[in-house]
Amino acid sequence: MTTPFFFGYGSLVNQRTHENRPAHVARAAGWRRAWVAVEAHPLAVLTAVPAAGDEIEGLIAAVPGGDWEKLDQREAEYDRLDATSVVVHEVENLASIAIYSVPAATRTPAHAGRPILLSYLDVVLQGYLDMFGEAGAQRFFETTDGWDGTPILDDRATPRYPRAQRLTAGETAWVDAALAERGLKVTG
Repeated sequence: MTTPFFFGYGSLVNQRTHENRPAHVARAAGWRRAWVAVEAHPLAVLTAVPAAGDEIEGLIAAVPGGDWEKLDQREAEYDRLDATSVVVHEVENLASIAIYSVPAATRTPAHAGRPILLSYLDVVLQGYLDMFGEAGAQRFFETTDGWDGTPILDDRATPRYPRAQRLTAGETAWVDAALAERGLKVTG
């Protein structure tokens, strides 16, 4: 298949946030996720970072016609890197798979001045609950760095994340319980 694919590991796992199809579950070997700060963005962003021996779950999805423009605009702070050889999936004959990663030179660890938006985290976890169930959503926390010292800003009532989604009562309860279990503080 000559259509290129991308590997999503955060909000792109939530298929409500994009129209790229077909989409399939996958894993990227040699990567972890991290909450980071970038100069051009006032809030923490999620990125993939190289990490030998680690692996993250996510979603591969098609980029019809190889038209990367819309996705590249969405991921403007990120470099699009070839990940074809490290993404494990069950789709036959894929020509290429890209992963987006904030360049090391332009990122710093997330911190109190760059909080994580709860509406962003809700979207990510809703996607993991949909695609991987509760166990997969738990693994999201375990394979993501940058939680320490980074507050989570509660913007659910008025979401600031541009692709915010409405969670069910059950999804909201699960997210809130998962944050509480880890001692992650949500501030108003």
